[in-house]
Amino acid sequence: GSINSKMVKNLGCKYVIIGHSENRNEGETNFLINTKIKKSLKNNLKILFCIGENLKDKKKKKTKKILTKQIVLGLKKIRKNKNIFFAYEPVWSIGTGIIPKTNELKDNISFIRRLLLKKFKYVNPIVLYGGSVNQKNIQELKKINQIDGFLIGGSSQKAYKFIDIIKKTFI
Repeated sequence: GSINSKMVKNLGCKYVIIGHSENRNEGETNFLINTKIKKSLKNNLKILFCIGENLKDKKKKKTKKILTKQIVLGLKKIRKNKNIFFAYEPVWSIGTGIIPKTNELKDNISFIRRLLLKKFKYVNPIVLYGGSVNQKNIQELKKINQIDGFLIGGSSQKAYKFIDIIKKTFI
């Protein structure tokens, strides 16, 4: 999360994750995220832009307000770009084994899509889901039409778990 996009490009990388909750927790601001997105686009990198609310904001019913703020400030002065993908990762779900209810996921991802269309003219943005995705819940998650794919963290660190997720995703 702290490597210059030009250095990443020189290493041969094609994708970067920007706005991940771990970096936000370490003080990465929406302004810094916006700067990183601009520099990454300048270096022709594909961006996975992470957004999501924490448990406190979820309990206060501020999810949509937080998502709006993260998207609007993260994409400030950036035109629609096919190299930006989105990952909805509710912070309260990451690593907890708890995932949002199906209706909640559908509603939040649909909200993200409507906001991107309205503010940035994204017609069909790619929106992934991340947050406690594992081999036990992947088959249920893949049934949600609003989700285009998954950002898998902890379960990708053990090969047998990750392979099981991949198999169950494409069965």
